Amino acid sequence: MFDTIRNHKKYLMGFLMILIIPSFVLFGIEGYTRFNESGEPVATVNGKEITKAEWDQAHQQESQRLREAMPTLDARMLDSEAARYATLERLVRQRLLGTAADKLNLYTSDARLARDLQQNEAIATLRKPDGSLDVEAYRQLVGRQGMTPEMFEARVRADLSQRQVSQGILGSGFAPTALASVSLNAFFERRQIRLARFEAADFAAQVKPTDADIEAFYNANQASFQAPEQADIEYLVLDAAALQNAVVSNEADVRTYYEQNASRLSGTEERRARHILLTVPAGASADAKAAVRKRADALLAQVRDKPASFADVAKAESQDPGSAVKGGDLDFFARGAMVKPFEEAVFALKKGAISDVVESDFGFHIIQLTDIKAPPVRTFEAMRPEIEAELKKQQAQKQYAEAADTFSNLVYEQADSLQPAADRLKLQIRKATVQRQPQAGVTGVLANERLLGALFDSEALDKKRNTEAIDTGSGQLVSARVVKHSAAHTQALAEVREQVRTRLVAQRSAELARAEGEKQLQAWKAGGTGAGMSVALTVSRENPQGMAPRLLDAALRADAKQVPAWVGVNQGDDGYAVVKIEQVLPRDTRDAQGVAQEVQQYSQWWASAENEAYVDTLKERFKVRILVPKPAEVPAPAR
Repeated sequence: MFDTIRNHKKYLMGFLMILIIPSFVLFGIEGYTRFNESGEPVATVNGKEITKAEWDQAHQQESQRLREAMPTLDARMLDSEAARYATLERLVRQRLLGTAADKLNLYTSDARLARDLQQNEAIATLRKPDGSLDVEAYRQLVGRQGMTPEMFEARVRADLSQRQVSQGILGSGFAPTALASVSLNAFFERRQIRLARFEAADFAAQVKPTDADIEAFYNANQASFQAPEQADIEYLVLDAAALQNAVVSNEADVRTYYEQNASRLSGTEERRARHILLTVPAGASADAKAAVRKRADALLAQVRDKPASFADVAKAESQDPGSAVKGGDLDFFARGAMVKPFEEAVFALKKGAISDVVESDFGFHIIQLTDIKAPPVRTFEAMRPEIEAELKKQQAQKQYAEAADTFSNLVYEQADSLQPAADRLKLQIRKATVQRQPQAGVTGVLANERLLGALFDSEALDKKRNTEAIDTGSGQLVSARVVKHSAAHTQALAEVREQVRTRLVAQRSAELARAEGEKQLQAWKAGGTGAGMSVALTVSRENPQGMAPRLLDAALRADAKQVPAWVGVNQGDDGYAVVKIEQVLPRDTRDAQGVAQEVQQYSQWWASAENEAYVDTLKERFKVRILVPKPAEVPAPAR
């Protein structure tokens, strides 16, 4: 089937256009959207389904974002059932808050959206030296997240609207100091304890499994001895960074770039100004506006006659409440900080000069330039490394754009081999062994979920075809093909015998340790002194003394109305521990500043708890249902 498509793709594209265009006319784009959104429902919010496809896409995006932010993150953590369920819960909460915002008419204005985008640090880095936004760089930034600027801004607007649902509760949380102190003192109380550990490793010598024991354990736990599905692959990477490293700088180009951009690259010029603002009321008549302009002209003549009086006139006449009290002073600012007419006037003035009357959306301004802070122009030699890097980057991006089409076409049209693309673009074919999910410690293209998904698609597995060219982000295209595929299978006992024995010994050692620990616990509860336990430790949540969280939690949660109190703690494969609580001690005294900070933190906790309760009521109101079971938690071993 796919061979036919490849050989007749031009005719097929024309035929598809004939079919698709009338379909859009008859049924509309919305019908196609609904078709794509169909799938197995995994949750519902206000009667609207969240499909498994949407869940998968959300988890893939979240996993990719986390991998890019933390390249050393263990991929198995992201691929666990618990991680996937957490993504579903976040997706459901997002839909719930969006629904609540709509029903409560909580909308975000254009001005609020613009203010949030201006405060976005990632977008701020895209501003040019003149303060304007690099629109192309902005498109690339949001494009890496699979969005257009319009889609990104719509998402930000929706997010801001959703925040309003909880802001009233989160912003008004309050807890009296007396109530906070009672709770905090109980939570942070200290306890003097002793420990007795029954380590599983200490009982390993007592475990001597027979061949029959090993075989029985293997037969009962075959799922634990599976060899995962994997594929031996070849892959090809077109990398903009590698192209940049190969670019050789041209001396003449470097010097020309310096001469044309030296001032801009040296830094941003800032200017300091005073102004007198006369505002024009909204909806003012032409006559009223003319009267304000006439008054501005009179003030201009006054300050030009006596420039030294500008600050005093601004204090007396300016209607800008923020600067009038400071004699109209606006401090230093760069391009992009003021409205356009004001900025153009300021950056056209010489130091000490006074502008003509400038009209803006705020009214009429009279501006005096009081200072200029221009960074010194850096020498060619000082700037050479930066310029060379920038020119290499530009040339590499151009080469990458030109090569990307060739790469994509070759790996698709000659799908039986990567060699033609490698030869044409002088790239090296690499080899690796991969599994369906990214493996721990693996970074780069081999950790990309889209690539792995394409490799384990039936087209790639059965016909050993090249994958399509996949954009893995950060200027990289990759294509790969399966050379050999191995299905998941249970390993023979002979292959894993030592591994089976090790696990069986560990399990039985832990059982022996637990039995001995429980026996000793009952003896101590019956009147033993705790001989052989550790020296006394004073622990608390503020100072755990190196205790593992599970042990510490058991020691601090145990009922200690009567001491000594005893508690046993199952540490799983590590064995067992007994905690003796000898004394309950008050918390260390805190200074006034520390108490105030804790009360504030407690109020935030309280507000968060109230907000969660509110969200629970919204879940009831909008009939939230998660249709897949929550995975069982796997407790981490305590040490």
